[in-house]
Formats: sequence, C-alpha cells, structure tokens
Amino acid sequence: MVMDTAIAYEKVRRIIDEMNLDAILITDRYNMRYIASYRGEGVIVLAGSGKTVITDSRYTEQVQRECEGYECADIAGKGYVACISSILDGQRKNSGNLRVGFENLSISYREYSEYSTGISGVEWISLDGKLDSLREIKTDEEIENIHIAESIGDKAFSHILEYLRPGITEKDVALELEYHMKKNGAEGLSFDTIAASGMNSSMPHAIPTDKTLNKGDFLTMDFGCIYEGYCSDMTRTVAIGKASDSMKYVYDTVLKAQTESMNMIKPGVRCNDVDAVARRIIADAGYGDCFGHGLGHSVGLFIHENPRFSPKCDDILKPGMVITVEPGIYIPGQFGVRIEDLVVVTEDGYRNLTGSEKKLIEI
Repeated sequence: MVMDTAIAYEKVRRIIDEMNLDAILITDRYNMRYIASYRGEGVIVLAGSGKTVITDSRYTEQVQRECEGYECADIAGKGYVACISSILDGQRKNSGNLRVGFENLSISYREYSEYSTGISGVEWISLDGKLDSLREIKTDEEIENIHIAESIGDKAFSHILEYLRPGITEKDVALELEYHMKKNGAEGLSFDTIAASGMNSSMPHAIPTDKTLNKGDFLTMDFGCIYEGYCSDMTRTVAIGKASDSMKYVYDTVLKAQTESMNMIKPGVRCNDVDAVARRIIADAGYGDCFGHGLGHSVGLFIHENPRFSPKCDDILKPGMVITVEPGIYIPGQFGVRIEDLVVVTEDGYRNLTGSEKKLIEI
C-alpha cells in the first residue's frame, strides 16, 4: 500500500500559495519520497505547474517508473545549478527576482552557496521545516503501513524470546532480530538495532557488543523496520534468568509510567503534559535523575519526526499523529529498563499499534 502522493502535492501547493512563492526546491530525502514517491538522490523543483526531478543517470529510469506526473532532468554535462536555473528561467515573467523556497534545515552550506551564487535573479526563502510539518498528520494509508511495519517487529520479538539464552552475545541478538524482520517483509531497518545487556543496558543508545548474556542480566532490545517506506519502533526489556527485587521494582515503575502517560493521550492534550506524567512517576519512585531523554517522538517516513513527548514540546496532539511512548530508567554501572510502544492518536484517545507483551518476562 503506497501513499497517495497527490494529497501531499496539494499540501505543498498550498504552502507555495500561502508564502507567495514562484517555485520551491525539495532536497530532504523523506519529503521527496512523501511528495513524489522518489527514493533516489537529487532535487525536486516545483515551479508553476511543472514538476521536475533533477538527478543523474543512476536514477532516471527510476523516476520514469515511480514518479507519476514528474519530468526527469539529467544533470549529465550540466550539473544541478544549471538545471535548476534553466527551470526557474522558464518562470520569469518580468525582471524582478523570483521567490524560491528552499529547505534550509536539510541543505548544506556548500549547496546553498552554490545555488545562491550560481543562480541569478532569485530571492531565496527559508521554509523552516514547513514541509516536514506536512507529515505530522498521517493518512489511513500511512498508518496502515506503519502498523504493518510494527507487526513485523512484534513477530520478531516473539521469535527472539525463543532464541534468547545465556551465552549468546548482544551482537547475536541484534543480528537475529534484523534477519527475522527482513525475512518477514521489512525492506530495511528504521535505525541501528540496540541490544544491551547487564551494565550496558544503562546506556539508552548502547551499541551491541560481544558481551554474552548472563543470568541476572536485563536485556533491552530497541528495534524497528521499514515497510513501504514507513518506520516502526518498539523496545522491550527482558530478564535473563530471574530478576532481583530491585530490578522488578524499576521495571514496574517504568511500566506504570508508560501506562499512565498513555492514558493521557487524546486530541487537545499538550505533548509536554503527557511527558510530565511519566517523569513525575519516575521521580516519585526515586529515579528522577535516571530518565534524561524525552518520553517519545513521532514516527513516519523518518524514525524521529515531530511533534515529540518532551518537556520542551508544547504542541497539541491531533488525530492521525503517530508517536512513541518510551519511558526509561538507567542506573549507571548497574542496569537500565525501557519499554516502548507506538500509538496513533484517534478522535477520542489513542490506538496502540504494538501488540507485544509488556509484563516482565524472565528467560
């Protein structure tokens, strides 16, 4: 199921009209896919009624096959600056400067310098993430793609529970999760898989190592995959052998923080208010200094989108937003626990896209 790019294109056209732009340059890879189904390298130029993907010979056939309604301009012998300039020249109706929007948050300084000095008669207008914001509210098609990706992750988690045992390494765990997701329909990974055990689990973004799983370890697994371009994200922490009382207390605290903060999720609620619920529960349990990251982030074509559950984000939740809920407690030199689900905001609350068990599992 592929996203209907006509909807996305109309959203971009509204931005062009609202900002009184003559043209717009799209350089962010996720926005290019969102608007044109394009997955290669290059630049998309929307100028007047024209829609052009500028790229090189590696991707010209791909554009012709996948980008319905778009022309393809090959940079061979010309370069990007000359191709963009040629398209913009076709828009000139008088001697005044063209107002051209560009994605200042994704373009490099070198690229901006080349465009601004090499293309004359243009007033460059920063878009400041306006195209990114179009992706905040997901369509039913997008939500279904994300749900399928998350379901692939659920299957991988069920599989890994049968695979886990003392003596295998964190790298073994990560590789097995990745293989199982790709074997069951994933086109790629949302991010580098995290598999962290024992003391390593106290690092939220630990890199899998050759450390073996030992009885008495917590093992935190944070993993996700891509389906039709859309990401999934989930985290589960399990005990290898029996968990100690202190481990169980921390686990239960994290689970309570997640459950109660999720109960806050509905349209009209501020993101930082949801974050505050989890943060208060963890602080009341005595671990306020052990939860440093935000409670969650939106997920879509990119794994970390906006809005976010964090103290700094006061955005209002709206139906169609897809966002993680992932509280954690990380005790340096001892262990860490994180539990993460992926939810979609509905008209009257939320729907959990993650189906995996959350009670403490002891392997």
